[in-house]
Amino acid sequence: MTMRATVRTPEIDEAIISGLSEGKPLAEICRDKDIGRSTVYDWQIADPDLAGRIARAREIGFDAIADACLEIADDSSLDVKIVGEDEREVCNTEFVQRAKLRIETRLKLLAKWDPKRYGDKIEHEHKGGVTITTGQHDADL
Repeated sequence: MTMRATVRTPEIDEAIISGLSEGKPLAEICRDKDIGRSTVYDWQIADPDLAGRIARAREIGFDAIADACLEIADDSSLDVKIVGEDEREVCNTEFVQRAKLRIETRLKLLAKWDPKRYGDKIEHEHKGGVTITTGQHDADL
């Protein structure tokens, strides 16, 4: 069993902030740096400045994830494959479906993580009248 890093350094802070800003999951960053996620959470509790930097990095990272969705959607390089002896082109449905899944997963996570910016806009429309009933009774004198 290996020991995970628990000593916070400016280099580790920068790796966390930089990775989150690029849209990398905290779990991946922690794996790369051999740090437990709970350790990072503890550091945030102990240092509000770090917590703020991480929050800002996450927001920037959300935009990076949204940009990645566009890149995935725009990449048509493997949408068609060549099959058969006559080398005809057919839709590479496996690639197309996998790209669709990658985009949908990212968009659903963005909607949960940052619903104001990436969630569905919900409008409520009220039609009809409003009746107001008060609980006051005439007093008997």
